[in-house]
Amino acid sequence: QALSEIAGMGGGGSDPQETRARPLTERRFDMHGFCNPSDFQRSPYLSARGNIANIFRGSTEEGYKAYHADKYDEDKNPNGIINFGTSENKLCFDLMSKRLTQTDMNLMEPPLLQYPDWKGHMFLREEVARFLTYYCKAPAPLKAENVIVLNGCGSLFSALATVLCDPGEAVLIATPFYGGITQSVFLYGNVKLVYAYLDSKITGTSTRPFQLTVEKLERALQDARAEGVTVRALILLNPQNPLGDIYSLSELRDYLEFAKRHELHVIVDEIYMLSVFDESATFHSVLGMDRLPDPQRTHVMWGISKDFAVSGIRFGTLYTENQDVANAVASLCYFHGVCGPVQHKVAQLLRDRGESVAPYWINQVYLRANHARLKAAHTYVTDELKTLGVPFLNRNAGFFVWIDFRKYLRTGTFEEEMLLWRRFLDNKVLLSCGKAFECSEPGWFRIIFADKTHRLQLGMQRIRKVLEEREQEIQAEEKEQPCQSDQDGKADSTDEVIFVSRHQEPTCAGSSNLGDLIGLLQQQMRSSDWLQKNTAEQFA
Repeated sequence: QALSEIAGMGGGGSDPQETRARPLTERRFDMHGFCNPSDFQRSPYLSARGNIANIFRGSTEEGYKAYHADKYDEDKNPNGIINFGTSENKLCFDLMSKRLTQTDMNLMEPPLLQYPDWKGHMFLREEVARFLTYYCKAPAPLKAENVIVLNGCGSLFSALATVLCDPGEAVLIATPFYGGITQSVFLYGNVKLVYAYLDSKITGTSTRPFQLTVEKLERALQDARAEGVTVRALILLNPQNPLGDIYSLSELRDYLEFAKRHELHVIVDEIYMLSVFDESATFHSVLGMDRLPDPQRTHVMWGISKDFAVSGIRFGTLYTENQDVANAVASLCYFHGVCGPVQHKVAQLLRDRGESVAPYWINQVYLRANHARLKAAHTYVTDELKTLGVPFLNRNAGFFVWIDFRKYLRTGTFEEEMLLWRRFLDNKVLLSCGKAFECSEPGWFRIIFADKTHRLQLGMQRIRKVLEEREQEIQAEEKEQPCQSDQDGKADSTDEVIFVSRHQEPTCAGSSNLGDLIGLLQQQMRSSDWLQKNTAEQFA
């Protein structure tokens, strides 16, 4: 049934409002942003599940495969593709390679070469518990018995979806979100995602673009239940990918209370928790809360691939007080285990406490340098965007900037967004388009900035070239055939640089600074058609 739904889908130019209006059962297999289903050929050598896995791989990884086939190299392939699409930190190889090759890392004992406890070696689980207690600011020491170790957070999503949901049931998540979660929960567990759509408009209870509120979660949950869909869990990404939002303690509490009311499990992905690179922003872990509303249904994951810039080392960890969940996930660790020597290296990395209580190398060497490099790279890319007059969300966490390219779409469809994405790729720069994150508004893109200066400079030059060409084409098209509808929801295309300032949780009614007020006013002006209707020519 799932395969026939995929194969029977239409083209890629659908209106986002139409997408929302369609029943959830039709939306859950909506992949037309990545491929043309009419081109899909069912393989006689694969099962129905195998064919679905095949189409997932063939569609969502197109850009990733193109990059690996034509990877940029300053000396060997200077005209190759620069990857601003894959969320990796490429700024700290010098620090990590030095640390991972020190003598304490090179241990080989019989237990490391034998089958471990499937939850992970106890020495590593103890170190993870101490590490998370310190960095999550837990009110009481976390327990090693609640720690499980797998080969990455993708495996954790897959395992949790499988043990918390039955096939055909669903998990609630806010869009836009990291699209790899769709594969993780679906390919093994046949678990679907129900979307709480966020958008850039500041209306009602939303005080910032793409703000997650309990009202939006309630609406999505009730819509799903009205269609007979059983929702078992809620996924929270904090810091959020691709937005870069950091949830406040009050927001986290509201989300967890919502889940408790509806008896939903909460899967909290905190994989970017140590990648908050500006002192003005404060990260709050769920594990740091004084009291969890529903501790038996709250499950927190973290890994080293992002915060320690080692995405090639597959390591993720789950912390849950629910031993039934822990044991069920552990049974799947047989398929997703971490090899013994890597478990030792990770334990040594997290153990690096020096003479003080706090991890010495991590705090004094690595994090200090990493945050400074992330901040410098973020500043460079956002300054370039300001120069181009391109709006973006200005956040201080993660490796990414959420960019508003809507003014470069003439008709404002996902089909046009995909054409722009391919145009960037043809000009040898890989970005991620909004459809990959199930964004409800065509025209948003994610760019990864955690890269070396020379690649950032060349990549931004290539982006500038595409945008300037596209702007000239739109101007020429508008002269030939004026279009009224393409103004809706676009950022203004004047020379004035408009960007969304970083969000700071208000403490009182008068705490907003002038920059925030100006940004809000500019956004309201852009969302109004008054300026379009009252031009100088019409006045004359």
